[in-house]
Formats: sequence, C-alpha cells, structure tokens
Amino acid sequence: MVAAVLGSSIVFLDGTIVNVALPSIGQSLPHSIVSVLEGQTYITSGYLATLAALLILAGALSDFYGRRRVFTIGLAGFGVTSVVCGLAPSLELLVVFRVLQGAAGALLVPCSLSIITATFEEPVRSRAFGIWAAATSATSVLGPTLGGLLIQAISWRVAFLINVPLVLVALYATIRYVYESRDERATGRFDWLGALVIALAVGGLAFGAIRGEAQQWRDPVSFIALGAGAVALIAFPILMSKRPNPLVPLRLFRIRQFAIINLSTLLIYGALYGTFYFQSLFLQGTLGYAAFAAGAVGLPIGLFLTLLSTRIGGLAGRLGSRRFLTAGPLVMAAGLLWLARIPSTSAAWTSGPVPPVDTLIDVLPGIILFGIGISMVVAPLTSTLMSSVPVSNAGLASAVNNAISRVGQPLLSAVIFIVITASFYGSLAAKVPGLDASDPALRAAVQPLDQPLASTDPAIAAAARAASTDAFRLAMFVGAALLAAGAAVNFVGLGGGPARASAATPEAAAEPSSPAA
Repeated sequence: MVAAVLGSSIVFLDGTIVNVALPSIGQSLPHSIVSVLEGQTYITSGYLATLAALLILAGALSDFYGRRRVFTIGLAGFGVTSVVCGLAPSLELLVVFRVLQGAAGALLVPCSLSIITATFEEPVRSRAFGIWAAATSATSVLGPTLGGLLIQAISWRVAFLINVPLVLVALYATIRYVYESRDERATGRFDWLGALVIALAVGGLAFGAIRGEAQQWRDPVSFIALGAGAVALIAFPILMSKRPNPLVPLRLFRIRQFAIINLSTLLIYGALYGTFYFQSLFLQGTLGYAAFAAGAVGLPIGLFLTLLSTRIGGLAGRLGSRRFLTAGPLVMAAGLLWLARIPSTSAAWTSGPVPPVDTLIDVLPGIILFGIGISMVVAPLTSTLMSSVPVSNAGLASAVNNAISRVGQPLLSAVIFIVITASFYGSLAAKVPGLDASDPALRAAVQPLDQPLASTDPAIAAAARAASTDAFRLAMFVGAALLAAGAAVNFVGLGGGPARASAATPEAAAEPSSPAA
C-alpha cells in the first residue's frame, strides 16, 4: 500500500505543486527560444499531455512485462527527472525535462492500481482503494499549500526535489514487499504499432484541448492536434480488430461493468474538471476573490475525500457500488445547482482568514455538497472498474480509465467553454444596446468569467458582470446535467451486488488467486 500510494501520489503532487511555482520559475530561469508565458504553459501542458498519451502503453507494458518491473522503472525515472527538473539551468531545458517526467509518471498511475488489484481480493480490495483515494486526495489538498510555503522559504526548485525522498521510500517498499505479477497468458510480440497509434490519439486530443483552452481557442495548432488525435482514435479500434496480439483487446469493452464505468467516468470527471476550472475563474475574475480565498473555498472537497474515502470504499465492498455511484453524482449535482444561485452582487473574500457572510451562504454549502458527493464516487468507481476485468488485464484497465478521464476532462471543458462564451457575449449585447459583441478589441478586453470588468465603461462593466454570472450559471447547469447523466448510467448499467471480478469471460473465470491473498 505504501508503494502504491506514494507511486501515484507523486504524480498528482507534481500536477499541483508545480503550478504554484510557475511565477518564480518564469522570473528566475533564462530563456531564448520560448517566451516566459509559453514556457510556463509548456511546463504544465507538456507534462499532462505526455502523461495522458502514454498511459495506455504503460498499462499494457505492465501487464505484459510485469507490474513490479514497470513500476520500479517508473519510480526510478520519475526520481531522475525530478532531479534534473530541479537543477534545470534554462526554461527550455525545464520544458524538455518535464515532458520526460510525464513519461515516467505514466508508468506509475496504472501500475499502482493494478498492484493493489493483484494483491488484494474483495471486500478488502475496496477498502484498499479507499485508502489509495484518501491518500492521493490528501496529497492534492496539501500539495499546493505545503509547496507554496517551501517555494517561498527556499526556492521553486524544491517543487521538484521534494519528490526524491518520496521516490526512495517507494522504491524500497516496492523492491522489499511487492511481488511480481503479470498476464501469464500474454504471448507473441508486444503491439508497438498499436501503442504508437493510441499515443497519437490520446496525446493529440489531450494536447489540443489543453493548448486550446490556454490560448482561448485562437491558436490553429490546437485544432491540428485535435484533428490528428481524432483520426488516430477512429483508426485505433479498426487496427485492434486486425492485430494478432492487440494492445487493447476489444473484448474488454464487451464486459458490461467495464464499459459502463468508463462511460460514467467520462461524464463525471468531465463535470468535475469543468466545475473546478470555471468556479476558480468566476470567483476571482467576476466576484473579485483573492487567489488564496478562491483556493481556500475548495479545501472542504479535499478534506471530505481524505476523511471519507476509506470508509466509503469499505462500505462499497460489502454493500455494492451501485448505490454510491448513483447517489454520489446526484449529490455533486445538487452542489452545483446551489453554486448556480450565486448572485452577481455576492461579496468577495479579499483578505483575512475569515470569509464574509456571503461566502458562507452562497458558496460554502454548494462546496460541501460537492465534497460529500465526490467522496461517495472515487473509491467505489475505482474498485468497480478494477474488479470488472481479469487481474491479468488490471494494468491496461486502469490505464484506459485514466486516459478517458484525462482526455475527457479538457474536451468536455472545451465544449462547455464554447457554450458559455457564446452565452456571455450574447447576453452582453442584449444588456448594452448598440454594443458590437463581435468586436475583437472588446473580446480581448472583456472575457467571460475571467475578466468581465476590464472595460473602462461603467455600463459595460456592470453588464459584463451580470452576463458573466449568467454564463457561470449555465456552466453549473451543464455540469449538473453531466453528473445526473453519469448517475443514470451507473444506476441502469451496474448490478446491485458487491463489486467482483467479471465472470463473463473465460479469462475472468480462469484467473488464479493472488499469492498474497
């Protein structure tokens, strides 16, 4: 458990703590090829896109060559790349090292879950996934806060070097306590062509969505990447149906629970990402919250995840995941509907440790509902996914689900962004007679959620604030609809009993018991 938790936590930690370090990195590192803003963007998007692109390859490699072996290589690679990132002499080299770090991180996430799957059996497995979810959630909550303190006291380089002791502990735990497991029926050559095609598909979609969002869809590179990713994604199942040893056996998607959980993951995590992103923009850009306050209002979500995930994981193992995976998204949706009622006149939290009354009334109840709801989802969803397939395919199953969540999040967020942008400028034009909402200068100065008050005209600024509030409300409604759809998919598609390995395939029925069990 220590090995699995640390192996995945450092990946999530680096996805959050480095964001806090970006301003310091931009100020201190010399650059010649890219601008500071471009470099900062690539430091985050390069890491995330590479991580997403290689997840399925990493999961397949772990099943084929051994999970302990691939996990150990990933830990060593993440440790080395963390050191070189922390010692990077220029912005351009840091970007290169971050891409390599993302590649190493891709080996860790699916392996950590497949190691848990191969080590434990139900109902203990569900509780183990709860511990994993609680620990990784705590990392996400504490990472930015602890990282901010260390960066301010020491240097931005500690954002990377802090991984080294964690990697060393995880390496010791892996070598000492994790036994090797793999798909014993895997024969023939590894499907490297399939790996290349799916890397292009997932990487292209992830990079295109991340870059498009960062550039507010004004950069043709994002559309080229999305197009290339879409073509590769369409070609992938055709290729898999013709390969003698396919990277991703299509029979996995004929397992009902596996298909249902991946569909609900797309819907639920798409809503999750959009909620966090648009909420932060709205609180700071429209209502005028300070940056620390916009982050602080989200702390209850992480706390609920940390405190409740283990308990709920254990309950799901005994009672079944269906009721949690149906009720959880509905509670999350209720939280979004509460946030949708925030008025444009809500007072901002700008200073001091105590939030104003408006924050306690308008924002906090919705955040609490959302936190309780997501705590009911994470561990049962992971446990149901991993129990739906044979242990021999555990690494691949985890990787497919992670790839869907990482690609689905920015893609659905992009669709929501396009919808609310159209709503914002349409509402703004309706509120200010004679205003040309298509004017490029206006669109550069006044943007939905982010900077609606940038206009020097008081009438336009007031109308933009109201229009931005309307756009935020629409985003919350769309997010709530996605969550309700995810709840419906789980209710209809999942059985009511405890999570268990699917016996719908000969592979599942013939799966040997875990040595540890």
